Amino acid sequence: MKKDLLKYLGAIVVILGAILLIISSFAGLNNNNGVQFTGIALMIVGVIAYIIMNKKIED
Repeated sequence: MKKDLLKYLGAIVVILGAILLIISSFAGLNNNNGVQFTGIALMIVGVIAYIIMNKKIED
């Protein structure tokens, strides 16, 4: 169970970043750079975490 959660943790963080960007778009917060930066930062960290975690789990 824990291994499965760690395997998909990066993907979950990427999805959270995308959801944040979608919600901010519908809420009209397109001009707020803080929200956009947070969303893209979550997506970048999620992709990096996904790659690292999958390499560690495979080994």
